[in-house]
Parts: sequence; structure tokens; C-alpha cells
Amino acid sequence: MPWKAVVGGSVGNLVEWYDWFVYSSFAVYFAASFFPEGNDTAKLLNTAAIFAVGFFMRPLGGWLLGRYADRKGRKAALTLTVTLMSASALLIAIAPTYEAVGYFGALVLVIARLLQGLSVGGEYAASATYLTEATPRGRRGFASSFQYVSMTAGQLVGLGLQIILQNSMSKEALNSYGWRIPFVVGALAAAVVFYLRRSLLETEAYDEEERETESGGQRGTIKELLAHKKEALLVIALTMGGTVAYYTYTTYLTKYLSNTAGLAKETATLVSFCALFIFMCLQPLAGALSDRIGRRPLLITFGLGSMLGTVPLMTALGGADGFGGALVLSLTGLIIITGYTSINAVVKAELFPTHVRALGVALPYAIANALFGGTAEYVALWFKDNGIESGFFWYVSGCAAVSLVVYLTMRETRDAALSRAEQAARDSVPARI
Repeated sequence: MPWKAVVGGSVGNLVEWYDWFVYSSFAVYFAASFFPEGNDTAKLLNTAAIFAVGFFMRPLGGWLLGRYADRKGRKAALTLTVTLMSASALLIAIAPTYEAVGYFGALVLVIARLLQGLSVGGEYAASATYLTEATPRGRRGFASSFQYVSMTAGQLVGLGLQIILQNSMSKEALNSYGWRIPFVVGALAAAVVFYLRRSLLETEAYDEEERETESGGQRGTIKELLAHKKEALLVIALTMGGTVAYYTYTTYLTKYLSNTAGLAKETATLVSFCALFIFMCLQPLAGALSDRIGRRPLLITFGLGSMLGTVPLMTALGGADGFGGALVLSLTGLIIITGYTSINAVVKAELFPTHVRALGVALPYAIANALFGGTAEYVALWFKDNGIESGFFWYVSGCAAVSLVVYLTMRETRDAALSRAEQAARDSVPARI
């Protein structure tokens, strides 16, 4: 295992997603700072709408930074994305409140989320492509699972910091200025990762493509992506169910346990922290399993479990009255979606050739996230605000059902060759009789 590459790609991803998720984790504290007085659900709807705005920038970020990664290299794209994320976190940290400047503070939030969306739109593809290409065949599922290990670790760091602040600061102090602390931490951490990523080596697959292609003019272009439109549509469809389920059981879960189940914010945060920690540890195990049995069995297991289990699980979570029951139910949902999260990055990367791999992963995935992942929390709160909260559970199940059809009909990608040299090496092995 090329551990330096795995760690280098993952640690930056951790900071990227720490900044991305900390917005949602601390929304319950800063919502009142940027909007006038009103009911709590309305304020959360406003902050959720701004959260969704970031997702709608992800297709643009996926196109621009995916193209950049295919033309200039995976390492260059990884360095650029973390720079953008540091700047956006700093903007949120210094954003003025509604009391001071009216809605201008909310405008600063929107601009920061636009930058975050641009950055994360490229980060996912650059990280997924780098981790996949930098690892030998037969270990790619395991290595690429660290993308969601780092994503979840970023969220855990955010939740852990929230727990510390909840227990060391008064509620008034958190609502006033304490919520700014995690954004300052994120900006500083991203600056450190910038220097770490500069020491990474470029992948052999990209170097080979750059050497053997006379002109880089066609690398990472929409024209080349359209030559693989079937694979691009496949990425959108297989992402649909997974991204809705993931954001339901991660970013939305704390609010759901607090607003619907009636758990204290501190208890809801602790439930999320413990469940996500176990979920994070499961990712490499599931990724390694996919290297042995293939990617499709895990995806199909997720599709079935999410389609059939979301309604009863979320209904039961809404009635959870303590830490233990909420933890078991939350963890059950996260175990189900592990079949998607642990391998979705490698599956997408294995679908495309090197010259358009980053763009092929970035743009379709970003579109799916903008349409389904970024709106999941807003849709959930909309159903709640209209008194039909259970409708959201059926929406999640329906998205999973669509993706399940794709998992059942798609080709297995585990043995895909990611470079000409790899294909030649495979072709040179005599067939077994």
C-alpha cells in the first residue's frame, strides 16, 4: 500500500469536509445571528437554503476543477481545492451579524458557501481519482474507502469540537461568538494541508497519459466526456440514492433528533459522534471486501437496505427517548449506507479512462449532489414545516429504489485497468486453463 499517497490525499479531504460539515453542525447556534426574529424552524430553513446553495456550485466546481485535474494533474487540483476551502472558512468566521449590518451578513455566508461548493465540487473527484490511481489493482477498494474515512473524520472533528464548546461555554456565548471558533480552526488547518499536499507525487497513470498524449488539448473537455455519456449518466443515477441517504443520516440527523425526537442538543450531538465514529471504522473493512467479491454486491445491499429500511428506521428515530436507542437506530442506518460510501469513489473512477477520469467523476457526481444531496436537508425541513415529516422518509426510499435498479444492471468495475501499462501487464498474463 502506498500509504504516503493515501494519507496525503485523505488528510486534505478531512479538512475540506470538516469545513463543509461544520456549517451544518453549528447552524443551530448561528442561525439567529444572520436572520431576524422568527420561529426556529424558519431560521433553520434559511440556513439550510444557504447550505444547499453550496451544492449548486458543485457542478461548476466539478467542471472547472475536474478539467484542471485532467489537464494539470491530480496533485495540482488537490492543492487548489484546499486553498479555496481555507478562504471560504475564514469568510464565515468573520461574517457580520444581522444586528450589525442586516442581510449583508447572510450575503457573506452565501459567498462563502459558493466558494466551498466550488472547492468541494473539485475535491471529491481529485481525491477519488488520486486515491484510485495511486493504488495497485486489488487494493483500490480499500484505499479509496479512506475518502469517506477522512470525510467522516472531518465531521467527527467538527462534532467533537462542538461537544467541547457545549461543555465549556454557555449557550449565550455559543450563540454570540462561540460558533465562529470552528471556522477559524478550519481555515488554519487548511493552510497547513496546503503545504502537505505540495509534497505529494503525481500518479503514474496521469504521468503516462501526459507522456504519451501529444497534445493535452482534449484532456478534461466536455467533448471527451460526452464520448462517455453512458458512464456519466451512470454516475448520476448510482449517486442519487447514496447521497440522499448519506446526508439524511449525517448532517440532518442531529437536527432530527433534536427537533423531532426531542433529545437535548448535547445528547443528539453525542449520538451522532458515536455512530459516525463506528461508521468511519467500517469503511476500510467494506472497501477491502469489495476487492475480494466485487463492487456490485455491496451497492446492491445498500440499495435494498435503504429502500426497505429508511421508513421504519426514521420513524423509530423520531420516537427515540434516550441515548442508547437513538445510537442503535442511527448506527443501523449508517451500516446500511456503508455499502455505498465505502466504494462509490473507486467505482466512479474505474468507469472512465485517464484523460477524462477526474472530470467524469466530478461533474456527474456534482450534478447528482446538487439535485439530491444538497437539497436533502431542505426537503426534510420542508416536509416537517408542512406537518408531513414522514413524506421525507418515503422520498429517501424512492431515491434508493432508483439507484438499486442501476446497481442491478451495471457492469462490475473491480478489474478495470486504469492505464495502458496496467492493461498491457494484464494482457501479458497467460489465461488459466
